[in-house]
Amino acid sequence: MYKCSLQSMTEKIQAFSKFGDTGRGGVTRYALSAEDIQARKEFTKRMEAIGAIIEVDDIANMYATLSGSNPEAKRIVMGSHTDSVKNGGNYDGILGVISAMEVLETVAAQKIPHKHPLTAMIWTNEEGSLYPPAMMASGIVCWDKLPATVKEKFKYDDMMRSKSRLNPSETFGEALERSGYQGDRTYRLDPERYKCMFEIHIEQGPILEDADKDIGVVRCVLGMFNYRFRFRGQAVHAGTFPMTKRKDALFAASQVICYLHEEIDKLGHPELVYTTGEIVCHPCIHTCVPDYVDFSIDVRHESAEVLEKVLSIVKECAKKDWAGCRCEVEKMWNRDTVYWDPELVGYVKKAAEESGVSHQMIHSGAGHDAQFVAYMMPSTMIFVQSKDGLSHCEQEYSSPEHCTSAATVLLNAVLKADKA
Repeated sequence: MYKCSLQSMTEKIQAFSKFGDTGRGGVTRYALSAEDIQARKEFTKRMEAIGAIIEVDDIANMYATLSGSNPEAKRIVMGSHTDSVKNGGNYDGILGVISAMEVLETVAAQKIPHKHPLTAMIWTNEEGSLYPPAMMASGIVCWDKLPATVKEKFKYDDMMRSKSRLNPSETFGEALERSGYQGDRTYRLDPERYKCMFEIHIEQGPILEDADKDIGVVRCVLGMFNYRFRFRGQAVHAGTFPMTKRKDALFAASQVICYLHEEIDKLGHPELVYTTGEIVCHPCIHTCVPDYVDFSIDVRHESAEVLEKVLSIVKECAKKDWAGCRCEVEKMWNRDTVYWDPELVGYVKKAAEESGVSHQMIHSGAGHDAQFVAYMMPSTMIFVQSKDGLSHCEQEYSSPEHCTSAATVLLNAVLKADKA
């Protein structure tokens, strides 16, 4: 079995953490920002140093390819993204890029024989932190193969018009044109030239750490749905209107949130997760009873049957009276569970076993670029243990040892795919 270098992985993690460094242990590196371009230039410099050929497609996705012994063979691609959330960590996304680079560097340095060209890839705007939505570039590239309920969110023209959250007068299309990284559409990832895809990512949860496992062999990305609840009451003066006559939309919303927790928990599925992460309240002043509240619910589980049971609870809320307020429930979007290619999952598991890397089967609750690619070609993922399960924050951390173990597993899994 071949091994990746702890020293090399550590050095790359430290080097890329400088691009967008917040000074508090994390990074803010928006897609196509000056900091993101610094990371892309570093990627180019290091990949060209080992003889890789760099290609850039029309939405700034980057591909660094080492040729194989069979020039007619399809490429095997590995990668993730360089952009981050605001005040994010040094591992989310970028670890997948660094790991792909490490695989190519190891193959070049050790002259490891391989038939297929091997490609390290950077996706553009995976986080969607500055230009929504998340997973924009993979949504565009894989658009033709996406389910109808998903593809409607990723129409090319709509994506080009996506407005910056910091400067609404600027669009993603304008930033793309200005970046210098708008290449040629012919370089896009596609099943005619690519055989399969691997992605390394930090777990972003505590399961591997709790189980004392280095990596996770990922089986699937969980299905999910997102709905909005809207409550309409009556705005009145906070000091003069009697409690018994009020139609308080915020109180009604709080009743429903508690009701959802109680009823969903009764289903008894410990792997089921649900979240109210966004609330809008109007008029949102301390002297007025709220007349309008809008909140989200995000529900995730592998089983469509379980999701349907939760959905029944959600829809039932619209039929009840809540503190005298009308309740409306509206679907925003949903996705089915996406299962990774069994053969590739098997290569990852076998590589972990042969490399002596502790591991377990696991699922992903978060969406990833490879999830959309799975509709287009065989794909799979490897998770790396996250300390305390923290992610999307400056405290995000995965040890160099765990990261190197994952890169080693990636290398050997890719070589198994190369031989198949």
